[in-house]
Amino acid sequence: MEDLIIKMKNELERARSELAILYEISNAMRTTLKLDEVLYIILTGVTAHTGLGFNRALLFLVNEKAGIIEGKMAIGPESVDEANSIWKQIEQEKMDLDDLISAYKFLRDAPERRFNQQVKSLKIPLGEKNGGLLALSVLDGMPLHLTKETITNYRDDQIVQLLKSEELVVVPLKAKDRVNGIILADNFITKKPITKDDIRMLIMLANQAGLAIENSQLYEKTVLMSHTDPLTGLWNHGYFYYLLQEEIEKAKATKKPLSLIMLDIDYFKVYNDTLGHQAGDNILKELALILKNHSRKMDFVCRYGGEEFAIILPETERNEAFLIAERLRQDIEKHPFIHEEILPDKKLTVSVGVASFPENGNLPSDIVASSDKALYQAKSKGKNSVILI
Repeated sequence: MEDLIIKMKNELERARSELAILYEISNAMRTTLKLDEVLYIILTGVTAHTGLGFNRALLFLVNEKAGIIEGKMAIGPESVDEANSIWKQIEQEKMDLDDLISAYKFLRDAPERRFNQQVKSLKIPLGEKNGGLLALSVLDGMPLHLTKETITNYRDDQIVQLLKSEELVVVPLKAKDRVNGIILADNFITKKPITKDDIRMLIMLANQAGLAIENSQLYEKTVLMSHTDPLTGLWNHGYFYYLLQEEIEKAKATKKPLSLIMLDIDYFKVYNDTLGHQAGDNILKELALILKNHSRKMDFVCRYGGEEFAIILPETERNEAFLIAERLRQDIEKHPFIHEEILPDKKLTVSVGVASFPENGNLPSDIVASSDKALYQAKSKGKNSVILI
């Protein structure tokens, strides 16, 4: 009888401890709607010593539109030495789950770990035949526990080869009975066996995580719509100023240059008045696509207003910016726009102004004013040209 009471007490204590952990992680997930922060909180909850205690955790999201499962984030050491270094720091600083979650704001700007880079580069087909382990988990919607014996059945799987795990648990994330992601976890360093309780806890966390992720995605979609020009899909006028301010602050902090291109369609009023606003809108959309396709990933392409566009060029000095602007001008001039023959020059062209930080000022208003002035000079000197002020 006494043994039974002790056993019941231990089980109650374990259940209370588990609920406390899940409650803390759940509360942390409710503190933000930013997707990257939610993902980090989930994975930290899975790997923290005061959380579920797995050595490594990976998170993938389902992109139904593209028909793929995308790697989004991974946490965990790649070697015993790295693990010992991390765990020693956590022990010395007496970091609890809240401390580990709060550390994300500092880690965000740190060099990205190779393990995280590898996972983020993965794009796995949703089809069961080509998608392997992850696609199977998405399609079945059921957790998978791969042991030393059963993992050999997946030895050719992309994920299994990357992780080199002897034991692995795969748990789907769900929102409203729809699988929207996958969590994978293992104990690659310690080789600690994954128990039924470990899997049960991970499933309970996954049930909350799926909904938190869906809420974050809906929020980010709403935010994106508020920052996006509905006609062209580019960043809008208001968000342009926010981006420019942010990039100037980064440039100041890193002591790196920044440039701004402002461009305006020549004789756009003639085109609009002759062919109508629908035709004019089509030209704006087509030009926006050209600007996006001919810009670098690091650049921010915005619709400033009307037929005027702006491109923020981080880490770009003035002479390089001029060359980029000139290439854009030439590409636009060569592009065959429909009915462009009605324009005075028989071609649709743009006038471009370029300004830079710090040469033209330290404030967004300074850079915009200088770039706009250069654009006006390009217009007044015959159009279809680039002026660097």
